Amino acid sequence: MTLGRQAVEIAFLVSAPLLLAALATGLVVSIFQAATQINEMTLSFIPKLLAMFAVVILAGPWMIGVMLDYIRQLYAGIPWMSG
Repeated sequence: MTLGRQAVEIAFLVSAPLLLAALATGLVVSIFQAATQINEMTLSFIPKLLAMFAVVILAGPWMIGVMLDYIRQLYAGIPWMSG
């Protein structure tokens, strides 16, 4: 039960920067679209893609470090899980 909870926490922690970048970019683009009355659906795709790419470059090492620490904990706990 603890392993599942930790896995969900790590998944939320690692995905949060990407989701927040997409949310902020989408909000800015939608405000721009509302102000200029441009109703192009594809206009928000490229800025979101670029923002998420920038976040992966900036936060990627941290995200990989978090996942590697969790995997190391899993491998270290194998003897205690088997009984």
